[in-house]
Amino acid sequence: QGAVKRQALYACSTCTPPGAEPAGICLACSYECHGTHRLFELYTKRNFRCDCGNSKFQNLQCKLLPEKGKVNSGNKYNDNFYGLYCTCKRPYPDPEDEIPDEMIQCIVCEDWFHGRHLGAVPPESGDFHEMVCQACMKHCNFLWAYASQLAGKEIPPLTKANSLEDEGIVLKVEEGEEQKKEMKKESGVERHDTKDEKQMEQFNEPSTSSGCCSKFLQKFPVEIAETTSEFSFCKLKELQSKPFVKKDTATFWPSNWRSKLCTCEDCLKMYSELEVQFLTDECDTVLAYENKGTSDQETERRDPLMDTLNSMNRVQQVELICGKYN
Repeated sequence: QGAVKRQALYACSTCTPPGAEPAGICLACSYECHGTHRLFELYTKRNFRCDCGNSKFQNLQCKLLPEKGKVNSGNKYNDNFYGLYCTCKRPYPDPEDEIPDEMIQCIVCEDWFHGRHLGAVPPESGDFHEMVCQACMKHCNFLWAYASQLAGKEIPPLTKANSLEDEGIVLKVEEGEEQKKEMKKESGVERHDTKDEKQMEQFNEPSTSSGCCSKFLQKFPVEIAETTSEFSFCKLKELQSKPFVKKDTATFWPSNWRSKLCTCEDCLKMYSELEVQFLTDECDTVLAYENKGTSDQETERRDPLMDTLNSMNRVQQVELICGKYN
């Protein structure tokens, strides 16, 4: 299937011991090709293609797909593939570590860290969804602008209605001139219309050059205004204009924090340059992966006969059952 968006991976210390090139194998190959070998469980990693049987394995051919490319250049490796984790580079479980501690995975580098080695104490209740480690916060330092607003806090579900209000953008297309004057008086400043306001007025005015466009804009003024604001407004710049603190610590984020990240053209370019485009993808989360696994298992457990019965009305169900047992 090529590079899978997210999948469970293992490393085989029998085939690729310390000193050899790191390699990762999929769940199916862990059973079929490495059943008697010593494996390290890596949990899940994104955009990875199984290495089993390629040039990194000298004396092993993959039983599921014998013909493979020599290397998977898109794969990313770290010390996890040798069974070492965290900044302390220790195995898990660690026979020499007597301190009870949980391991938490960073959603950027996907390494696992001891809670005590993150530079910040994880919330006691475990009330967080994802963690970004210290090193990745330095790499993605733009996240500090969001951290003061989002990290360690639970965010209400994002809706189209409250998302604009949360960012201080309130669109009142049907506002009259009297209301505008009152707002100006309340602010105590007489101001000139900005460029954005003039553009908004042009959207609502009939166009003499294109009757079709004019009718469209008159019919959907709110939708056009919202779309224009979403594309022209940068949430990150707005947050960076306010005071925020950068720390040498990891950060802990609630379940829907990714939906709050800006997706303007400049920010998307920045994500690409930093190779963190996945941060705006809600389906990239481990929770989404686990939910998909649960859904797939429920589908596999479904009884075809019961599915057929559920698709019938009451009379058809009785006729089928009576016919089956007579």
